[in-house]
Amino acid sequence: MILLIIIGMALVTIVPRFVPAYIVDKVHFPNWVNRWLNAIPYAALGALIFPGILTVIPDKPHIGFFGALTAVVLSFLGLNIIIAVIGATLTVYVLTM
Repeated sequence: MILLIIIGMALVTIVPRFVPAYIVDKVHFPNWVNRWLNAIPYAALGALIFPGILTVIPDKPHIGFFGALTAVVLSFLGLNIIIAVIGATLTVYVLTM
């Protein structure tokens, strides 16, 4: 009985994952839809990260803002992501001293 439940659950989760992948390969969207779909991961990531940036220190949201700004500037300069993370961490550390 448990094996049937596991197989049933696998089928239920496989269908909603494969159907969109199959449809996306067969359907050609207009360019504006493709640009919109490409922007979704960045928008979702920003929506997940930005509230956390402002609540690094709840009574001082500017510290998280400057840490994020440091990471953005270092990333914009083309530096490695580790350097950007270290720079943002050091900025927050220095501002909280």
